[in-house]
Amino acid sequence: MCGIVGYVGDRTALPFLIDGLKKLEYRGYDSAGVAMVDGNSALVEKCEGRIQALEERLLHNHIEGKVGIGHTRWATHGKPSDTNAHPHTDCAGEIAVVHNGIIENYARIREFLQKRGHVFRSETDTEVMPHLIEHYYEGNLEKAVQRAAKDLHGSYAMAVVSTKEPDKIVAVRNLSPLIVGLGQGENYLASDIPALLNHTRETIVLEDGEMAVITRDSVRVLSLSGEEREKNTFFVPWDPVQAERGGYPHFMLKEIHEQPGALSETLRGRLSPDGRVVLTEMTMTEAEALAINRVFLVACGTAFHAGMVGKYFIERIVGIPAEVDLASEFRYRNPVITPGSLLVVVSQSGETADTLAALREGKARGCRVIAITNVVGSSVAREADDVIYTWAGPEIAVASTKAYTTQVEALSLLALYIAQMRGHMDIYQLNEYVMHLRMLPRKAQETLERCAPVQELARELAAHDDVFFIGRGVDYASALEGQLKLKEISYIHAEAYAAGELKHGTLALITENVPVIALATQKEVLEKMISNITEVRARGARVIIITADGLEGLDEYSSSIIRVPDTHPLLMPVLTAIPQQLLAYYAAVYRGCDVDKPRNLAKSVTVE
Repeated sequence: MCGIVGYVGDRTALPFLIDGLKKLEYRGYDSAGVAMVDGNSALVEKCEGRIQALEERLLHNHIEGKVGIGHTRWATHGKPSDTNAHPHTDCAGEIAVVHNGIIENYARIREFLQKRGHVFRSETDTEVMPHLIEHYYEGNLEKAVQRAAKDLHGSYAMAVVSTKEPDKIVAVRNLSPLIVGLGQGENYLASDIPALLNHTRETIVLEDGEMAVITRDSVRVLSLSGEEREKNTFFVPWDPVQAERGGYPHFMLKEIHEQPGALSETLRGRLSPDGRVVLTEMTMTEAEALAINRVFLVACGTAFHAGMVGKYFIERIVGIPAEVDLASEFRYRNPVITPGSLLVVVSQSGETADTLAALREGKARGCRVIAITNVVGSSVAREADDVIYTWAGPEIAVASTKAYTTQVEALSLLALYIAQMRGHMDIYQLNEYVMHLRMLPRKAQETLERCAPVQELARELAAHDDVFFIGRGVDYASALEGQLKLKEISYIHAEAYAAGELKHGTLALITENVPVIALATQKEVLEKMISNITEVRARGARVIIITADGLEGLDEYSSSIIRVPDTHPLLMPVLTAIPQQLLAYYAAVYRGCDVDKPRNLAKSVTVE
């Protein structure tokens, strides 16, 4: 949500700023802007809409500034507009700021500054920042930024440039990510790794409460009190090519097809030849594993649906109670955390604000925390006691695909690992699960190869305004993920229900020819599921069944049937996700939607 880039070096800053902003488009935005400094002069250009509109405005500006910052905005305070777009400047136009996050006490600061003659032009919370820095400026930009940052309450990452000190960027992180990229005779700044990949993979990850002073030849990291801090360099393992479309029309389709490889990477080195799970990154001892008496799985959006599948893994494989919570609800419901509670947080970016807040709440209450994330060096990865990386590679499309399936796979590894440590499974049971995991990437590839008919089914769905999804057990969790994909990128109203709940009101919504996507992969509830499918067919529904090889007797109940390869019942959500992702993708394409950047949504939600 929102994106920041910055450049200091010997070259004109603009090409990097535009390229970096384009690499961050996947985060979602409604406006964009840049500020560049060239000696004592500065250019600020910004506008509502896409980056292409910004480029058009810049065509006639020939400033050769070698220091600059850029931003893509997702509106929180103030509607999308040219005026509300970042960067924002002080009264004299000498200090420019870009900002991700929310300043909770901006109204009080704005009133304070207005009484001292500062004139505001926008509706945003961000605009208080350049004026506050101007208020404190006494010839030293970094000290003015430090003083201003101490007055701010909320989450923020900010980058500041000034014509008064035109050779530097000053950046501060608090609860919103910032990464410094290291070059030769030039240095970079970004809120996310893809913006840097074409230029460097040597980075410094700022922690909360840290400030970076970036020049062409140096990067100094300080606390907000001014103490210098030594920072380790982090090498980004992603190949820059992974962040490009590679011939696919959209990142989402590319990432759907990357899932077999991503699933293989998640498993790499984690399954031993003798059929055991190896998680060398885990520091949990056998005694600590034995002490676990309850697991909280906490996440948002798609990751929450992965957590719902994880609940089945924990309860059936480990044999201990598990609860699934939306991160935005977890810390406000005063959860009962006792000795022996384990908190598992799941986040693709590792920067999801609500998930990070839940992690901190759990740790404050003495809970051990395990993070499952895709981004090395992210906040949840650094703050958790243990972290399991999914190694899915960069996911650019806003709608999550390979992140979801690798999260499900990682949760299965965690459950098996804990069960193994607790002695809850005999070697034969463990080997059976491991066998199915080894085969999962190949079966994901086979699923993709079977999905050609999905495109025509999606054409039919695209003509409807309402679609329903039903399932039981882990299929219900899969249905929730399927309906989320469809509505977030095609804008078709979609709802998922536990199939057994149909008679409790949902059947009132089933009308002639309304599409119902029924997931039926769980043999133990197959008869019940067939009864539910019969119920919707009796109301005239157009039923599409997603099931597995070996489950017979379903064809007569459906208008269309999609079969995926058979696997362990608990791993079915990995395979059934693929046709649902493709249904959503092609439906969105047929409806003319912006697949990779759906309206009003952002990839990484870094505000509550």
